[in-house]
Amino acid sequence: MSNNGTKTTLLRLEDINTYYGPIHILQGVSLEVFAGELVCLLGGNASGKSTTLKTILGIVKPASGRVVFNGEAIQNQPTGYRVERGMAVVPENRRIFGSMSVLENLEMGAFLRHDRDGIKADFERILGLFPRLKERLHQLGGTLSGGEQQMLAMGRALMSRPKLLLMDEPSMGLAPKLVEQNFELIQQVNQQGTTVFMVEQNANMALSIAHRGYVVQTGRIVLADEAKNLLDNEQLRKAYLGR
Repeated sequence: MSNNGTKTTLLRLEDINTYYGPIHILQGVSLEVFAGELVCLLGGNASGKSTTLKTILGIVKPASGRVVFNGEAIQNQPTGYRVERGMAVVPENRRIFGSMSVLENLEMGAFLRHDRDGIKADFERILGLFPRLKERLHQLGGTLSGGEQQMLAMGRALMSRPKLLLMDEPSMGLAPKLVEQNFELIQQVNQQGTTVFMVEQNANMALSIAHRGYVVQTGRIVLADEAKNLLDNEQLRKAYLGR
């Protein structure tokens, strides 16, 4: 794990090149996430942001470049290994277990853990963060509203006590009011000490809570800056914010 001043790098992509068949999807992508940060990766459809996330998770293997997590090069390691080392993902469209109760979904999040007291403490913390889930503990996941399912997906991921929480398009499919609530919760999770890397199309919302952001376009990182600077960036506003 390298130090940048007092900052510790938790995740680093170094010059990642990824192909789908003959198509060069990610072209020399480099980025880093420091421990404790909330970082967003912005981009439109087919920009390469989902492939970047899949590369971090090990679902897609890069043709060249390195994925370094917590000081260890893991680009050749399978997804399960990365999860065991401390990655958790809140997938696009939430993907909770619909036929299992809220309680069972949360328990699934802790299935790799054996520290009973720690699990119990995290369970209480998550119910404190998401009181709606506490009211619905014995309800089936599939009967929850979209916003509640998003809370459950986040709670389930947090039950693994991840070093890095990966979020795939957290605003997708949610009503505007719920998007705002959801992003407030993501910010809270980060403020409680979880490092968050978020892939998102909604640049305004993502940058309003992030510390830093990257913008990917046709497989290349075209902008990287502190979130507040990106919100004022002319190039970004034209490309994404439609102003």
